[in-house]
Amino acid sequence: MLPTEHRLRRREDFATAVRRGRRAGRPLLVVHLRSGSTDPHVPGESVPPPRAGFVVSKAVGGAVVRNTVKRRLRHLMRDRVAQLPPGSLVVVRALPGAGDASHAQLARDLDAALQRLLGGGAR
Repeated sequence: MLPTEHRLRRREDFATAVRRGRRAGRPLLVVHLRSGSTDPHVPGESVPPPRAGFVVSKAVGGAVVRNTVKRRLRHLMRDRVAQLPPGSLVVVRALPGAGDASHAQLARDLDAALQRLLGGGAR
């Protein structure tokens, strides 16, 4: 499970990540990344940890399918949150095909999207 300090909960944070962040689309999901806006060199200002949130709409499937997809994405993000810059906001939006996808397929798409957003992938 994703630790509490790494969870994105407020509507404003979701909106900031989606509207002002960069986006990488894959066949099963879309990842929005808003890099940290705090300067770690300012004295007295603590750097917040990176936080992630998930959007799984009814287009993905029924309640059981949506909750399964959310649990899989949270588990995948738990292992990848350390590679995100401090203070960043990540929103992972599942597309309709994510309901039928395996854990490995979701992991592959999430890794590819994060690699592209963090500067390691070609466009």
